[in-house]
Amino acid sequence: MKKILVLCTGNSCRSQLAEGYLRYFAKGSAAVYSAGIETHGVNPKAIATMAADAVDISGHTSNNIDEYKNIDFDYVITVCDNAKENCPFFPSEAKKFHYNFPDPAKARGTEEEIVAEFNRVRDLIKGYCHRFIKENLIQN
Repeated sequence: MKKILVLCTGNSCRSQLAEGYLRYFAKGSAAVYSAGIETHGVNPKAIATMAADAVDISGHTSNNIDEYKNIDFDYVITVCDNAKENCPFFPSEAKKFHYNFPDPAKARGTEEEIVAEFNRVRDLIKGYCHRFIKENLIQN
């Protein structure tokens, strides 16, 4: 089974969304983890925006990258520039991928505008994760 790590700064939003969708699209064919170079807790708005798309991440935890240093990952996906620039060295042959998604936790405005930004970023991440699984895990 392939092992995928999604890495972000605080492991609270973007990496949590990506972990949820990678698990959803992989349908049990990969072990998916997410971590941060720091831990900020799982953002309640991230949980709500995923629930609105019928993906439950309410049981996810915010993990530090150091917790996974002994796992030999096949893929490491950074979902923000800060994580890419500060990603620790992994002594493995993991293929590295990067996409700098906007941080919905930094959205400002009315509650409706903030929810719209979470949904927008969620949909970007959903599309990325679907393509990632199709291109890297599903054998044609």
